[in-house]
Amino acid sequence: MTKLSSTCHNEHLLDRAAMLAMRGILALQPEAKFGPDARPAFDTLMERTPAADDVEYVQAEVGGVAGWWCRPDRAIPGVAILYLHGGAYVAGSATAYRHFVGQIAARTGIATFIADYGLAPERPFPAAVHDAQSAYRGMADAGYRRIALAGDSAGGGLTLVLLAEATAQAREGRYPRPLGAVAMSPWADLTLSGASMETRASADPLLSQATLDAAASLYVGAADRGDPLISPIFGDLSGLPPVCLHVGEDEILLDDARRYAERLAAAGGYAELNVWKGMVHVFPANVAMLRGAVEALDDVGRFLRALLGLKCVRPTRPRDNMSPNPNLS
Repeated sequence: MTKLSSTCHNEHLLDRAAMLAMRGILALQPEAKFGPDARPAFDTLMERTPAADDVEYVQAEVGGVAGWWCRPDRAIPGVAILYLHGGAYVAGSATAYRHFVGQIAARTGIATFIADYGLAPERPFPAAVHDAQSAYRGMADAGYRRIALAGDSAGGGLTLVLLAEATAQAREGRYPRPLGAVAMSPWADLTLSGASMETRASADPLLSQATLDAAASLYVGAADRGDPLISPIFGDLSGLPPVCLHVGEDEILLDDARRYAERLAAAGGYAELNVWKGMVHVFPANVAMLRGAVEALDDVGRFLRALLGLKCVRPTRPRDNMSPNPNLS
């Protein structure tokens, strides 16, 4: 098996028009900042993702962590996905994310729990890590033996942290090994050392290095940002299960995804890296507007179903918009 599968997805013509319009609107807005005051606006934005058909949403606690279950009709028993939402560790909520995550649940036919992990500055590092671990253990204690992980942005980075921690605990025979993970636009390096922090800065209409630095300070405090529990890109990636990454070419976190995939493959693991031309941070949430978002979510569903040994619920669209990426070989 090839350890690193890299695909560059070309931009659809209609998506290009939609992104130009979005960029025009964003150019008139003040620079986005992450912090407690930004939570209502962030949640309102995420709640615009349309609900998927035939998915039930139920508030619950798993392992003492509050959140929402997204349960598709005829969900497969004994199988679950744990989802960790984005928001730079200072914003975001399971409530706001339930329809976006419901799109994934619908494509997999798998019950998916969104964890409301602790947010900074009220609950800084390592609260988010501990809550993610508690939710994972709670799933296992509830009888789920086949568990996959997924997340976006900060939640994507937290997903990769949990993947390594849960895999290590599984070696000790304490809990089942996660079968793999999906990370969309993951924030995997809070030291902000990726080259795309500068090379893609002018192309990214949503994030800036200064904004991420401020959010990281709220989350990390005096802790070492290079700690693998904070920046999973610096961890021991040997022995990890497969990981699928989706990232926009026009975002400063491009190299977080690219470098993580390369390091996982170098450590002997399997990574699928999908780079989408013209797309920005966590673009799959724009499933109502972008054909690329639909295709990315279809691919996420395919990957998660394959991890869990299941056939696809929805066939992935023909990949006529893909091309080899010479920078990722």
